[in-house]
Amino acid sequence: MIGTELCSLLGIKYPIFQGGMAWIATGELAAAVSNAGGLGIIGAGNAPPEVVREEIKKVKDSTDNPFGVNVYYMSPHVDEIISLVIEEKVPVITTGGGNPGKHVSALKNAGIKVFPVVASVALAKRLEKLGVDGLIAEGMECGGHIGDVATMPLVPQIVRTVNLPVIAAGGIATGEGLAAALALGAVGVQMGTRFICASECTVHRNYKEAVIKAKDRDTVVTGFSGHYVRVLKNKLAREFKELEARGASKEEFEELGAGRLKKAVLDGDIENGSVMAGQIAALVNEIKPAKEIIEEIIAEAKEVILRISRYIEN
Repeated sequence: MIGTELCSLLGIKYPIFQGGMAWIATGELAAAVSNAGGLGIIGAGNAPPEVVREEIKKVKDSTDNPFGVNVYYMSPHVDEIISLVIEEKVPVITTGGGNPGKHVSALKNAGIKVFPVVASVALAKRLEKLGVDGLIAEGMECGGHIGDVATMPLVPQIVRTVNLPVIAAGGIATGEGLAAALALGAVGVQMGTRFICASECTVHRNYKEAVIKAKDRDTVVTGFSGHYVRVLKNKLAREFKELEARGASKEEFEELGAGRLKKAVLDGDIENGSVMAGQIAALVNEIKPAKEIIEEIIAEAKEVILRISRYIEN
């Protein structure tokens, strides 16, 4: 058993968040992770409130354990999604793609814990002043939208700067990663790529197989300044790189990328779709239930912590 103050704060068994990946983090996956003792999270993405409500219902029908919703602040429905999570009494929200400041008071008044994703110390400091409950420090090793600082230097800088629980994310998929995050001062981890290959994850089988087959250098960063995305190398990634090479406009990037994540996740088109995955994909080599993934990570982390403790001389 590995427990931290995060477990007590949220009422979860293990200090593991499942990433709120758009199109990927459905109610089925979130419920499975929460039932396994972690914090399952629904990825709201750009979905309208009626779609997110249905995903919340799936979770509530499948578990009594805490769960969360990831609110994407570039969504055209963000205000409606905030109203929805308050109405549905969702225990936790994580946020990305913007500053949740205007909603923090309403969320906290509703008893909802707020954990924004941050990629810099400056943003962490601003959000602490707004009264959030904790921070998810996400390094550039992660899949999907990324910042420009790696997890190893980012986490301890944020831990030393704020007086809040910090969760480490980016490049974590094993017990060794959990142990390392705790050593850096984090109180838990968030994992996205590892849970893509959970049995309960509803993505197309082709997407899961692409993650399993990935090697250590098979991800690439595409996009434009302020909107960089880590994906697995494929035909679409090469087309993005061609746009970069000729200095294409933001509009050209957005036109090329429109609907491509859905194409990969639902249609299984792993050449023309956006196959978002982190650098840790090379350590994901099988599909198994979320419960087995979490229990394996906890067992590995305990073994690592006990092993390295032997280096301490009395």
